[in-house]
Amino acid sequence: MNVLTDYAAEVLLLIFLVITFIQSGLDKLLDWKGNLTWLSDHFSQTPFKTFVPTLFIVLTIMELAAGILCGIGLIQLLMGSGNNLAFLGALVSCIVLLMLLFGQRIAKDYEGARTIVVYFIPAIFLLFLLQ
Repeated sequence: MNVLTDYAAEVLLLIFLVITFIQSGLDKLLDWKGNLTWLSDHFSQTPFKTFVPTLFIVLTIMELAAGILCGIGLIQLLMGSGNNLAFLGALVSCIVLLMLLFGQRIAKDYEGARTIVVYFIPAIFLLFLLQ
């Protein structure tokens, strides 16, 4: 069994999620103040306005966790050691994307919400493939 050819879609989707969430999490860490300022303004007219710093920390941790789990899961899959961490990474990725979608909808940023769906479709498809 050649893992790369037998699981090509899973491998490519895991790489996609690793890139997406590691980059996003690192961007938040490297430009903490800029991102927090933007988010505080974005949610200033919502019920979340006082919770933005706490939610930002949770989101950053969740994004990094999703990316790391997908990365470790990718290695586990390529080594032929199962897919349990890849599945967990895909699941956490879907949860993060639902968190982002909810936030965009609350902020009434419907264009931003639509963009999240573009990421959610491959993530949910990966979850389906790994079941």
